Amino acid sequence: MIFFAFEKTNIASKKEQVMCKKNILFKISFAFLSALCAAVFLAMYFLSSKLPTSYKVFDGQVISFDTGMPVTITYDNAKLVQSKEVESESNISYNVELKLFGVFPIRAATVDVIDEMYVSVLGKPFGIKIYSEGVMVVGMTDVDGADGLVNPALVSGIKKGDIIISIGGVDVSSNEEVAEIIEKSNGIKQSFLIKRNNIESTIDVIPIKSASEDKYKIGIWVRDSSAGIGTLTFYSPSNNLVCGLGHGICDSDTGEIIPLNSGEFVNAAILSVTKGTSGFPGELRGHFSSGTLASILENDVTGVFGEAVTKFPVDNLMPIALKQDIVVGSAQILTTIDDTGPCYYDCKIEKVHFNDDSLTQNIIISITDTQLIKRTGGIVQGMSGSPIIQNGKLVGAITHVFINDSTKGYGIFAENMFNTAKSLNLESMQKAS
Repeated sequence: MIFFAFEKTNIASKKEQVMCKKNILFKISFAFLSALCAAVFLAMYFLSSKLPTSYKVFDGQVISFDTGMPVTITYDNAKLVQSKEVESESNISYNVELKLFGVFPIRAATVDVIDEMYVSVLGKPFGIKIYSEGVMVVGMTDVDGADGLVNPALVSGIKKGDIIISIGGVDVSSNEEVAEIIEKSNGIKQSFLIKRNNIESTIDVIPIKSASEDKYKIGIWVRDSSAGIGTLTFYSPSNNLVCGLGHGICDSDTGEIIPLNSGEFVNAAILSVTKGTSGFPGELRGHFSSGTLASILENDVTGVFGEAVTKFPVDNLMPIALKQDIVVGSAQILTTIDDTGPCYYDCKIEKVHFNDDSLTQNIIISITDTQLIKRTGGIVQGMSGSPIIQNGKLVGAITHVFINDSTKGYGIFAENMFNTAKSLNLESMQKAS
């Protein structure tokens, strides 16, 4: 009896062990699947924030994704390997879906089939002269009137960054014109036509006489023009447009893009370089020289664009890389730091931002060329617009330097700059017709 009881207990113990092992295996499997699901979810979330919602491709081109994860494209509810059968002609758009592992949906996107884009890559310095539309309010100051300090413009609703287009129905385009109208107002209410965030409105302001200067004032500082030196990125022979900087020209006080009235690109020569260091951005120093290169058409967030009035070389034609073709790795910049003209310098593309949140800070690059670092410290002011070349294609242009590391900076996709140039060309054609 004792022996039988022992056997029964042993059998029950084995069953419990098996059940325990099954429970442990189930828990491990459940934990693994949970972790896998969480990883997939996080990957989908990461990719949805990084991948753009639109792509451009050339006829027959395969779209690849430098994401480190298997992303595929689904078209018409079927997995699509990019082929000439689907992309058989240009000027066609497709709605597609990006999927992880070809199964998990990331986001919807559009694909536009386009003709290949060729431009003449420049990398030469140029001078910029911009005359704004109206005048920009860049500062406010109190006026010492008979009843004490007061700011008539601020009280009436004028703000820093506003564009004053006209006063009392008279267009203004210079500091002197604004001052003359106000000083001759005799304290009579003046109607200001201003533009704020591209919306025009009218504000009435009553000037007061300054006790110290014996002149009527309203308490504003205005700016009517801007000038500086930058680098030309490319010339487009197809539409006779030239562009540079890779970012818009902003007012130094307000940070707002200066609205364009007129302006020009002129020749410039680099005289010296102030080397950049940590916490101190360097700069190219030069001067304007005779000869107009282009008349400015647009001061845009993606750069400055002008219609060429002189001949640009077309012997350095290069295709523009589409954003999905840019990869982390070695590249070169083409820039001018002395009187020898444009030279190539080695750099590395550290990161590519594929999302659509920014039109200008798309690429992070680091200068690896020891000679350039020795001469300039890396990237300096005045290099904005310097072309970035990778695998024989123009991928972008330098836009900003990192303040704490002058060897690194941001770049803009060349595709974004070309799209702006193309839209300007379409606008000019529509106006002409």
